[in-house]
Amino acid sequence: MPTLPAARRRWPRRALPFLVLIALSQAGCAGGDFGRVRRSAVSDDMHSWIGAEATSSIGLRPSEFNLTDGEKMMRDLAFPLIEPPHSRPAWKSVFGDYKPLPSPWRQAPAFDRTTYGRMLIDEPHRSHTSRYNELMDDVRSDILRFETFYGSASRVIELDRKRNASLKLVSSLSPQEREDALARMDENALILQWVEQCLQRRVSSYRWALERLVVHTPDQLAASADMLIGEMAAQTTVIASSAARPSRSGTVLK
Repeated sequence: MPTLPAARRRWPRRALPFLVLIALSQAGCAGGDFGRVRRSAVSDDMHSWIGAEATSSIGLRPSEFNLTDGEKMMRDLAFPLIEPPHSRPAWKSVFGDYKPLPSPWRQAPAFDRTTYGRMLIDEPHRSHTSRYNELMDDVRSDILRFETFYGSASRVIELDRKRNASLKLVSSLSPQEREDALARMDENALILQWVEQCLQRRVSSYRWALERLVVHTPDQLAASADMLIGEMAAQTTVIASSAARPSRSGTVLK
């Protein structure tokens, strides 16, 4: 039986690394660079539902005004903070399980502060310290996300204050325009309050998890984790002072 030349017999082995590189590059093109979602698959208004959900959940009508670039960014940055921690496994794409979330004013069932901690404790880890490190990484990520979100949100709220003051000065303002302007200011304020409530829930979840880690596997890392959680808790005070805004009825929208 004829045999293949030696060069042809060796070709598959030498070519294997190149085939692997080609496969990886094709996978990267399909799902984005290193797992990031392709920009062509992301809609500029993919988080616009957040404002409508916030207002409609308490019986208010959403604004029909177009979103400003700042308002779009505010909603984009709010989503990772209103989404429960670890709600989406890392191996899933954002479009594999992406869906709108109910606002805290009509969420059911009631918030369970133990969910995050139980997941952290039940998941296998190489060592007990890795659980502390994962907890602290999650808190640090939330702190960084909040700082970015708050920088964007504070600019939006400041512009809303100017918009509110200008309503008395704009000539020939139609009732519909005035209603849409007020509705948009309500939306923005409610998004701030939505993030505030989710931050409070995350702080509660992280504290429950830390308390259980101290009991299950005590370690000196607990002190560092506690300081980080305290830093995150202080942020809810900052956002609470910005979220309170006089509504159209003159009462504090909260």
